[in-house]
Amino acid sequence: MIGKRMGIGTIKFDRPPRVRAWAAVGGKKEKEGPLGAEFDKVFTDTMCGESTWEKAEMHLQKVAAGMAANKCKIPISALDMMVAGDLLAQCVASSYAARGSQVPYLGVYGACSTMAESLGIAACMIDGGFAQRVCAVASSHFCTAERQYRFPLAYGGQRTPTAQWTATAAGACILTAAADDYAPVRITHVCFGKICDLGITDANNMGAAMAPAAYDTLRTLLSDTGTHPEDYDGIFTGDLGKVGSRLLCAMFEQDGMSIADRHEDCGKLLFDDKQDVHAGGSGCGCAASVLCAHLLPRLADGTWQRIILAATGALMSPTSVQQGESIPGICHAIVLESGKKR
Repeated sequence: MIGKRMGIGTIKFDRPPRVRAWAAVGGKKEKEGPLGAEFDKVFTDTMCGESTWEKAEMHLQKVAAGMAANKCKIPISALDMMVAGDLLAQCVASSYAARGSQVPYLGVYGACSTMAESLGIAACMIDGGFAQRVCAVASSHFCTAERQYRFPLAYGGQRTPTAQWTATAAGACILTAAADDYAPVRITHVCFGKICDLGITDANNMGAAMAPAAYDTLRTLLSDTGTHPEDYDGIFTGDLGKVGSRLLCAMFEQDGMSIADRHEDCGKLLFDDKQDVHAGGSGCGCAASVLCAHLLPRLADGTWQRIILAATGALMSPTSVQQGESIPGICHAIVLESGKKR
């Protein structure tokens, strides 16, 4: 180990940052899904009371961050830093949501991997002593993503079976230093991923484009830490959907390792087959909201002791797709442990 690094690319925190509080907000379709009752707040109005979809997504972020801060009994202004991202050009949902907060802001872009990237950066800032309280937040909105990446909604284009449905949701976590008040979950490791490209050019098949990155990052993390899939209560990707999840499990099988009995995907958890989302959910808000609505509470109450969140992103743009470029994939993984023993 060199400093805090283990093996090829994993960071081990000397003083694991704590996840002090979290909040998940979603839209109408998310409310109707299997996790609908676990969200802190849901909006039945796609516009969230705003005049544009983009403003609605900004509102999702502000509400998620505000609710997480309220659980800590602190104002947003008491944060040392905000690390946030979304799918829109120049992360406008995040930057406009942070406007007026008077908190130092880092805008990050990792597509659907953004929440894990935000948490990893926030944890590094805290473990390094550069901050004491950091909010990591990510969001997406079905309508803003469709407008930017695909077609106007009025176009009524047909979706392919491999297509995924962008979540209208946001998740926010408040991370604190280990010496702070008791917090029920801690982040022990982070593995920032490398760009992997399988040569997929179909923007409606993001699961296949992202699966190699998920395999590479997870394989690196397991190797660096000397752990095996059975050492974790769950390995959660986000958002490979049905197609990418099958590919990921097949890659591990070829490597002589099975993750099938430990693996689940946030894009499969958020929606069910009755909701006509085809291959599953996607978007920055998918992994972020599933983490905050479903995963963290189970760590907090001791149901699970240790999990991996390996969020994946398809790093294309409308221009790159139109030019026939393949889709680079990325995956960032974090290890989360419960502070409550069974």
